[in-house]
Amino acid sequence: MEFQTGVKEKETLGIAQVLAGDYDGKTVRMNGAVHNIRDMGEVAFVILRKAEGLVQCVYEEGKSGFDLKDLKEESAVEATGMVAQEERAPHGFELRLRGIRVLSEPAEILPLAINKWKMNTSLETKLALRPVSLRNLRERAKFKIQEGIVRGFREFLFSQGFTEIHTPKIVARGAEGGANVFKLNYFNKKAELGQSPQFYKQTMVGVYDRVFEAAPVFRAEKHNTTRHLNEYISLDFEMGYIDSFEDVMAMETGFLKYTMELLRRDYAKELKLLGVQLPKLEKIPQVRFDKAKELVAEKYKRRIRNPFDLEPKEEVLIGRYFQEEYGSDFVFVTHYPSKKRPFYAMDDPQDERFTLSFDLLYKGLEITTGGQRIHDYNEILAKMEKRNMDPEEIKDYLMIFKYGMPPHGGLGIGLERLTMRLLDEQNVRETSLFPRDVTRLEP
Repeated sequence: MEFQTGVKEKETLGIAQVLAGDYDGKTVRMNGAVHNIRDMGEVAFVILRKAEGLVQCVYEEGKSGFDLKDLKEESAVEATGMVAQEERAPHGFELRLRGIRVLSEPAEILPLAINKWKMNTSLETKLALRPVSLRNLRERAKFKIQEGIVRGFREFLFSQGFTEIHTPKIVARGAEGGANVFKLNYFNKKAELGQSPQFYKQTMVGVYDRVFEAAPVFRAEKHNTTRHLNEYISLDFEMGYIDSFEDVMAMETGFLKYTMELLRRDYAKELKLLGVQLPKLEKIPQVRFDKAKELVAEKYKRRIRNPFDLEPKEEVLIGRYFQEEYGSDFVFVTHYPSKKRPFYAMDDPQDERFTLSFDLLYKGLEITTGGQRIHDYNEILAKMEKRNMDPEEIKDYLMIFKYGMPPHGGLGIGLERLTMRLLDEQNVRETSLFPRDVTRLEP
């Protein structure tokens, strides 16, 4: 009888193990993909690509135990060689090859030159050939940084007493209302893909007080712009027993400060590779919605056309204004008009035309929407009545208020948009592994 007792220790080494151990002059085994072959004649460099980075291997004719002509780029191999210090090599060492075992090899030549520093091709080509283009060092570095953002979100919220939850994505109705939902036939019942975990995360505030989720949401918007996706990852949290919606903004500020420090510490290699300058985040200014419109209208000689919402150009100008006046890439825009916010948004008791809600703009792009929610049962019923909504249609959601809820609020952060702005990319598809938009369902 055989048994599994846990993770098996591998005989092959990773880059971190070589750097941490005393391997200089010793023969080791290392696996990876052949990223590049640079043939200099009697000597050649075989560059292995691993998750950790590149490893320079030196091939010497007659000494390395195989014929270089038999080796193909993108072959998966196990290389055997002697570790030697070399300052010019990635990570400061190289392998003097003594043999290579080919584990698999490609059937065809690559359609993209992924071993180049920059792939000289269009975004559409990169997306059509995504399984290949993501192997490029710069492309995959974007998503390591994105990993760091999600990791920062989780770590920070855990430190603040939040519980991670997982909510359904097949729902009976959308939380945000409107027509931008993907409809499903769910065993002959009408269903939709979730626009937001809003109803469920509010429900769970009544269970755990503070909850969060990092998961996909779906919007059937027919936009084909540089800032819209039909499926994206939303970083959501909801917190109970708040004093005001400013508690939610303060929590997001804390998350961003923590995450930027995490990226600076643990993702320096990727930041350097992409030339990313992390933003300064000592404090984030905040401004009322109506005041923000007035400020940019006055400074940039722009007429206010829509008093109830921000146009994309206005968001850009607000971002520009607070960068020029306060040196901040971020700004909280608060007190959005009630008619442009969902029914569950709490109205400002000082002026019910506005809500206790906010957006966070980063370099002129909205990356977050949040605010305080109505927690009183009679109050939410009254607001639904004003909007001609039928309480019976969301009776399960209303149950949480009927049986008591604390003052609470929360937000949703668009992960791809946040990554896009951090990396100074011009199209949100650049920061989605496999983007879904109005024209793309594959790969």
